[in-house]
Amino acid sequence: MSVLFDDYPRGQSAYDEMVGPDGVRSAQRTVADGLERLGLDEVRSRAEYLSSSYIDQGVTFDIGGEERPFPLDVVPRVMQADEFAHIEAGSKQRVLAMEAFLDDIYTEGRCFSEGVIPRHVVASSPHFHRVMAGITTANGVRVHVAGIDLIRGNDGVYRVLEDNVRSPSGVSYVMTNRRAINAALPEVASRHRIRPVENYPSELLKALRAAAPSGVSDPTVVVLTPGVYNSAYFEHAMLARMMGVELVEGRDLVAHGGHVSLRTTRGLRPVHVIYRRIDDEFLDPAVFRADSLLGCAGLLNAARAGNVTIANAVGNGVADDKLVYTYLPDLIRFYLGEDPILASVDTWRLEEAAAREEVLDRLAELVVKPVDGSGGKGIVIGPRASAEELERLRRQILKDARGWIAQPVVQLSTVPTMIDGKLRPRHVDLRPFVVNSGSDIFVLPGGLTRVALPEGELIVNSSQGGGSKDTWVLHDGRPTERRRTKQPTPRSVSVPLSEQVIDRVIRHQHEQQQQNQPGEASC
Repeated sequence: MSVLFDDYPRGQSAYDEMVGPDGVRSAQRTVADGLERLGLDEVRSRAEYLSSSYIDQGVTFDIGGEERPFPLDVVPRVMQADEFAHIEAGSKQRVLAMEAFLDDIYTEGRCFSEGVIPRHVVASSPHFHRVMAGITTANGVRVHVAGIDLIRGNDGVYRVLEDNVRSPSGVSYVMTNRRAINAALPEVASRHRIRPVENYPSELLKALRAAAPSGVSDPTVVVLTPGVYNSAYFEHAMLARMMGVELVEGRDLVAHGGHVSLRTTRGLRPVHVIYRRIDDEFLDPAVFRADSLLGCAGLLNAARAGNVTIANAVGNGVADDKLVYTYLPDLIRFYLGEDPILASVDTWRLEEAAAREEVLDRLAELVVKPVDGSGGKGIVIGPRASAEELERLRRQILKDARGWIAQPVVQLSTVPTMIDGKLRPRHVDLRPFVVNSGSDIFVLPGGLTRVALPEGELIVNSSQGGGSKDTWVLHDGRPTERRRTKQPTPRSVSVPLSEQVIDRVIRHQHEQQQQNQPGEASC
């Protein structure tokens, strides 16, 4: 056992990915040795440097309207090549199944007629939009970007906790974390062959360009953001800058005659692909919320006419509904003819009478979640809930059983984390990001590791005060198997911002300097 880990807890109930009952695991030894050579005092110093550098860069997260530094832990999470290969294959499989499912429910509905999933489960989802029936992209892709949330139980097995195929966020932290850790731990990072993450923007741009309307050889792509006060604006701006495309708000766009254009001082510029980071309900006030000032009226008409592609597609949220999640293993078998590669967490569907009766008798033992919740909001962990909270939950379930699912308490795996100057086990999850261009699926090596910083906390979401770790996938030297796309290589040159967008960004930066507040980030 190294000095750095002398008083590190061993033999805990949760699976620790670096330290086993007999000491540092062999697969993690090189990283542990690298940290040991630095010594505890130096590792503490590097951790403080990380914290201050993120504050200086404005890498923050909005919690309850307050901007706080987004914590990055100094100890990386390390995954072996074969370990990630399993995750990669399973993530691709789930995206393909969800693609087939979404295409089916908005067209033929075979999954209903053949009894794979009840029609009412889809029809009652708040994210199922009938207005999307028949709307497809030129290459047939609805899920251009997905985030698959994984947890690792005390048996060491990775399981899917939930899927995110609306507007999954957090990839900006994957890239900023890598740069920060390389700067903070160059001696450790240089001793390992770590698969890179810097090519994500080019893969995303390639997928967006591949989804352009038919006949458009050189499409104009834009990133649509709710604005500078959105908690994920840091990511929106970063991705637009790294892809070399315009970052726009709804007021910068105009829909006319079944087309969408960008307003500039030189006139209207046609837009072909919109990578939107706005929820469905606010995207098109002519179809959804009439009071929305974030979107642009007429976007869906242009998409239906085939003149613009909205990525991710409107209506995707039905696929990451937590009740639909329980049917994913069956949907994988139905559409792909394969058994699921990644395991799922055992789940009770509370709309079913027998399951509801059992869960109501065991509320104090289980985790109960709203099916359309996100960011850890609304989750009730039975063993930690008060009698009053459980009684309130019981009434909510009886009132709207379809709106809830239940799962056993899973002891998420832990990774050594610097807490108050010492290494302590903290629970983590993993969000691999999947980019689908139609003929090629790219899985970002590693993805975003989120860590619950309070001792014993199981909710890792950033909105609940969690932090993150850099995730290292070690290279085994073998070429990665991928189906290559025949689409043209994305342009590497930057597209100039329109004058009004530049003015708005400059004005926002000036306001922030006056208020001495860092920018916004999200996960």
